[in-house]
Amino acid sequence: MGLFEKKGHGVLITLCWIVVLFILSVCGVLCSESKWVHIACGGLMGVVWIQSGWLGHDSGHYQVMPTRHFNRFLQVLSGNCLAGISIAWWKWNHNSHHIACNSLDFDPDLQHMPFFAVSSTLFSSIRSYFYDRKMNFDSFCRFLVSYQHYTFYPVMCFARINLFAQSIILLSSKRKVPNRGQEILGVLSFWIWYPLLVSCLPNWHERVIFVLASFSVTGIQHVQFCLNHFSSSVYLGHPKGNDWFKKQTNGTLDITCSSWMDWFHGGLQFQIEHHLFPRLPRNQLRNISPFVKELCKKHNLPYMTVSFWEANMLTIATLRAAALKAQDLAYPVPKNLVWEAVNTHG
Repeated sequence: MGLFEKKGHGVLITLCWIVVLFILSVCGVLCSESKWVHIACGGLMGVVWIQSGWLGHDSGHYQVMPTRHFNRFLQVLSGNCLAGISIAWWKWNHNSHHIACNSLDFDPDLQHMPFFAVSSTLFSSIRSYFYDRKMNFDSFCRFLVSYQHYTFYPVMCFARINLFAQSIILLSSKRKVPNRGQEILGVLSFWIWYPLLVSCLPNWHERVIFVLASFSVTGIQHVQFCLNHFSSSVYLGHPKGNDWFKKQTNGTLDITCSSWMDWFHGGLQFQIEHHLFPRLPRNQLRNISPFVKELCKKHNLPYMTVSFWEANMLTIATLRAAALKAQDLAYPVPKNLVWEAVNTHG
């Protein structure tokens, strides 16, 4: 069928839109005195980051440009320079996620303590084999997890800060990082142009609002990252050779949407297909969806697809279920003063 070679013109179109939106955002900051225009420009910058994230994701999985050198240039440009996120960190993190999808101790995309826990199994303070440390479920973590179904969306508005921190931690570590110099220069360029743009706003009030607007809009993408996996089946350990396919379908769900909304989801609406064929170009995921669905049916494997709204509800329900267990744990951890103050009765 040649689907791996038919990449379409999506990358070129996305690049054009990124350039247009970036110019509009910068010009709005520099040329307008309206506070509302500045807020809108912050939102536009968030959209730029979202679309650059989809480009970084695609170029990290397969060659979207004519040559490997141009592909590498696009990775650093869309990730490090434009968004402040190291593509080296993303590859390290994302490859682990694909290999051990929804493994509580191997998949870093489920290791968000102390803020979130998708399963009460994490209350046992299990070890993260990705971060090579114990994920402690202490009294502070228990307090945060107990209200995670309320804090999920607010935290997602600032989730980008964690990606900034993880990028800096990796690039400053002793771990071997390919093209470390390029990675560092790319991230440094972001921390030059973005603060400089923010500083062009007339006062601190508008600067803070601009940053909040750009981070909050990008929070939509961070929510999308969670919807495909948080409510799906989880397990301990790493997948064995024969059950890898089953682990991928068990730990993933698709988002039902019309083709005209594909730009919004960036390929995550066909997450099952993407996990089974990670090198398949984004524009071909919709085409193979019927074949994957039939394959899952033939081998009695789950193929779950829900609407965007239902995926949000399932995610919140999963977080709420774990939160209630955290509040009513049979063997409580030592409580700190904050926990005692919030949960005092009588």
